[in-house]
Amino acid sequence: MEISWKTASPAVAPGPVTGGAPVTSEDIFAGHQGGKLGVAATRPISSSRDLSIAYTPGVAQVSKAIAEDARLAARYTWAHRLVVVVSDGTAVLGLGDIGASASLPVMEGKAVLFKTFGGLDSIPLVLDTTDVDEIVQTLVRLRPSFGAVNLEDIAAPRCFELEAKLIDALDCPVMHDDQHGTAIVVLAALRGANRVLGRDLGKQRVVISGAGAAGVACAKILLTAGVGDITLLDSRGIIHVGRDGLTPVKQEMAWTTNKAGLTGGLPEALDGADVFIGLSGATIDETLLKTMADDPIVFALSNPDPEVHPEVAAQYASIVATGRSDFPNQINNVLAFPGVFRGALDAGARAITDEMKLAAADAIAAVAADELAPDKIVPSALDPRVAPAVAAAVAQAARESGVA
Repeated sequence: MEISWKTASPAVAPGPVTGGAPVTSEDIFAGHQGGKLGVAATRPISSSRDLSIAYTPGVAQVSKAIAEDARLAARYTWAHRLVVVVSDGTAVLGLGDIGASASLPVMEGKAVLFKTFGGLDSIPLVLDTTDVDEIVQTLVRLRPSFGAVNLEDIAAPRCFELEAKLIDALDCPVMHDDQHGTAIVVLAALRGANRVLGRDLGKQRVVISGAGAAGVACAKILLTAGVGDITLLDSRGIIHVGRDGLTPVKQEMAWTTNKAGLTGGLPEALDGADVFIGLSGATIDETLLKTMADDPIVFALSNPDPEVHPEVAAQYASIVATGRSDFPNQINNVLAFPGVFRGALDAGARAITDEMKLAAADAIAAVAADELAPDKIVPSALDPRVAPAVAAAVAQAARESGVA
C-alpha cells in the first residue's frame, strides 16, 4: 500500500509566487478540500485469485511467517518504510498552539513532501494531548506500524524532552524536523555563503536570535561544524552564564556559546558580528545591521514576515537568505528531511546521529557547489538532485557511525 497525492492547487500563502500566477485564498481552500492524501494499492485485485493472495486465505501464510520471525515484517509489510508525522499542534507554523485538528493540514502537507521528494510513504498522526509521557507511550504501542518518527510543530521546551525520550524508547529513527531539519539547511546555506565570499566558518561570530527549537538546534550543529563563536538570544536578551531564569536547555547553551562573554540584547550581540540568523519572529531595526562586521551575512528566516525585509537587508549585507520562496536563497526544510529519513531507512539505521545530520548538510551544499552565487547559496527546494544526494550521504554516515 502507498500514500498517494491528490491533484491539488499549490498550498502557499496568497500573493505573488515566483514562476507562476498569484495564488488566491480560493485556490488554497480548493487545494485542501477533502485532504491532500489518499491510499492507493500497490497490487491489483481484479480476480478471485488476486483476492485470495492479497487477503484471505493467502494472507494468513504471511502473518504466520511474521509471527514466527518478526524480521519478515520488513519484507512483507510497508511498516519499515513508513514515516509517521507526529504533532500535538502546539507550535504550528507561525500560528502557535492551535490544537491537533487544526494542525492536521500541515501534517498532511509534510506527508505529501515525504512522498514527492523522498519516495517514502508517510501518514500524519496528530495527538490530542500535550503530555510528553502519553505521547511516548502512544508511539511505543504503535511501533509495529511504522519505521520512523518525524516530530513536527511541538512547542519548546517540551519538544526537547519528547525527542530525547522517544530516542531512548524506540529502536527506529526519530527526528524533530523543526529543530534538526532547519539546522541542517542553515549549515548548508552558511557553508555556501562562505564559499561564495571566500571566508572561514571557524573565524566567524554568528548571532542567532531565537532560542526555541530551531535556534538551539542551529547553535548546536554550527558549534559541531566548527563555527568560531555563537551569540544566542531569547526574548530576554543574550544567553550567558550566570543569567537568572534559564531553562536546563538554555543553561547548557550558556556554557557552550558566547565565548566573547557578551551581555545585553540584540544591539550588543550584533556589534561586530559576521552572521545574523533570525529564528524568533521579532522585527529588528535595520540600523543595527550597520554595526555588524563589513559585508555581513543575514539569514532572516521568520515566516511569513522576515525579521528584516530582504531588500532592506541587502543594503547592508553581502548575502541575504529568507525562508520564503519569492526571494533568492530560500532556506527550506524540504531540502533536508526527505533525504535524511530516506537515507536512514535505506541503511536500516536505529537512530539519526549528529554525523548523519552533518553529512546531510554537506550533501546539500555539494549539490549547489558548481552554481554558487550570492543569490544561490543552496539548491532550489524543487531540485530533484537534492534528496537522492542527501539520502546517499546519510546512509553512508549511518553505516560509518555504527547505527545501521
